Formats: sequence, structure tokens, C-alpha cells
Amino acid sequence: MTSETTRQTTQQATQQATRQTGRKRRNAPADATPQGPAVTVVIPTIGRPSLAATLAAISPREAAGPREGDGPEVIVVDDRPGEDAEALPVPAGVRVLRSGGRGPAAARNVGWRAATTPWVAFLDDDVVPGPGWARALAADLARLPAHVGGSQGRLEVPLPGSAEGRRPTDAERNTAGLADADWITADMAYRRTALEATGGFDERFPGAYREDADLAIRVERAGFCLVKGERLTRHPVRGDGFWSSVRFQRGNASDAIMRQAYGRDWRLFIGGPGRLRRHALTTGAGLLALTLAAAGVRTGRRTRLAAGAAGLAWLGLTGEFAWARIAPGPRTPGEIWRMAVTSVVIPPVACAHRLRGELAVRTGRRP
Repeated sequence: MTSETTRQTTQQATQQATRQTGRKRRNAPADATPQGPAVTVVIPTIGRPSLAATLAAISPREAAGPREGDGPEVIVVDDRPGEDAEALPVPAGVRVLRSGGRGPAAARNVGWRAATTPWVAFLDDDVVPGPGWARALAADLARLPAHVGGSQGRLEVPLPGSAEGRRPTDAERNTAGLADADWITADMAYRRTALEATGGFDERFPGAYREDADLAIRVERAGFCLVKGERLTRHPVRGDGFWSSVRFQRGNASDAIMRQAYGRDWRLFIGGPGRLRRHALTTGAGLLALTLAAAGVRTGRRTRLAAGAAGLAWLGLTGEFAWARIAPGPRTPGEIWRMAVTSVVIPPVACAHRLRGELAVRTGRRP
């Protein structure tokens, strides 16, 4: 499963799921005013430097509004493991809680349960809320009817090189897909009663993947609607290194939790079909080719021919995967090399993580 393929199909598949399950989307009232309900902003973090920009964008001066103190309370949940971590550098007035390195789902639960306001807005620690974000948040939430359980902000992903006409890299396209994703906690506010009705985030999810989609499904099943507001948040593209697309495959373990919770058709709620089946076919062809090649040394020509056929199948599948990632990109030598190498590694890694997740959910453990 490649990240960009899943992200690009999120909106269409979510619309299909909406038709099939009868869920209704509603836009926030157009006449909403900035006098919104009291809200707490919760930001889980592992101490990334980007946290400073997130907090600066919702500083007390920016958030104060017409009167001093009108802005939201801000809670930062430090999810670094251990008790000896250096204190986070946060502005005055920001509360810092600890969650013990249990992942973003657990960290968000610590945050919203410590809040006392009727609304809780979740931000990631690598986003930058736009100018006037706190006032726009209040406007989005103002006079929302009681059956509306959540409001998502608009997400913008500035792409490096777009001004020069450069096509985005694979990693940049992955991040850009967030702009079209539904109900992600990069900027998502929930009514406290909706969080209480569902118990909040499922802490079995180990990382920042699928835990927000899972909560949105459960909030809607609890009878609430989710809407999209007008506030704007920017998500810069991070440079995560050569192997970032391989590390991203850890999310396949979380997919096992989604399958257990919502059945085989769980992707109708959050995205398209993905590539896991092709990854399994590619991995199987590669393993078969290696096994037959090793056996062919002893057993003869037919086995070697079968090994060659399996090897060609692996090569074709891997080549198709690599080209699907290379074609829409800048096609620089560095990007082509990165796509070629990681396209060989991703299929078996994706399958291994999915197997790990399936084993974990069947034995009652966390993936």
C-alpha cells in the first residue's frame, strides 16, 4: 500500500461510504459569528522543533480576541517516554501534561480528559494555524446544533518548488494528500459530549495513523454529524529522509485494527482499495523466485525456468509500482533512484507490518 494512492482516493471513497451508510454531511452555518463556545486546544507532541511554530500561531496575543482572556486554553501533551526528559519550551499560560510515550491517541485522550470546556480542538505539532485561527475556530463552532459533534479546519499544504513549476516528489504528494483527507486531527475540533460518548481515541493505535479516522466513524455511529469549517491551517512538507516511505508502511499494522473493528469493507469509510494485495503478490512472486532458484541448482532445468518466470513476474510488478511513483514526480536522478530502491523494499515491509498487526489484534495485544 503506497501512501499517495490511499490519500488520493480518500475523498471519493468517503463519499461512496456516505451514500452506502446514509450518513449526512452538513456545512457549518454561513452566519456563524466569532462568539463561539469555550474551547481547549490539545496538541500532542514528541518534542519536535515544529511545535514552537504551532504554539506561536495560537499565542495568547493572537487568540485573545476582543477581550483579554477570550482565547482558548492550550494544553500540550508531552508524549516522550520516560520521566527525565527536559521540559518543553512553551509560552506562559500553556499547560503541559505527560502521557508516557504511549502514542498520539493516548496523548490526545490525556489532553481532552484534562479539559473542562464543551469543545476540544486537536492540532498536530507540525502544523501552523493561519492568521486569526482562534477567532475563526470560534466562528466555526458558534451556534452549531447539538447533533454536530465535530468541525474540521481547512488544511493547506504549500509545496516546495511549486512556484518554479517543479512537480512534487513522492513524499511531497503524500503530505499534499492531507489537504483532501476527511476528519484528520491535524485540525479537528470535537464536542466533549461526542468524545465522552465514544470514549475518545482508541489507544490500541500505536502511531499517528488511522486513529483519527476510527474516532470519526465512531462519533458518526453515535449519532453525531461532522462538518467542515472555514478556519485555515497549513501543513508544511517535512524532509523525512530517503527511507520515509518505507517507515510509513508501519501504518499497515493499524489497518489490521480497522479490519477487526469494521470488517472487510472498512476501506469504504476512509479510502480506496490500497495496494496491499499487489504488495502481497509482489512479495510472493519474489519469494517463489528465490525458493525455486535455490532448488533449481539441485533439481534441474524446469525448476530454473519456473524460477525465471516468477522472477519476471516480480520484476514486472515492482517496475509497475516504481513507475506509478516516478511518473507524476520531478524525475530527477535522485528521485528516480529513491523510488527504484524503496519500491523494491516497500512490498515485503508492508506485508510484514500487516502480518504483525493481524497477529497482535488476534492475541489482544497492541500492534
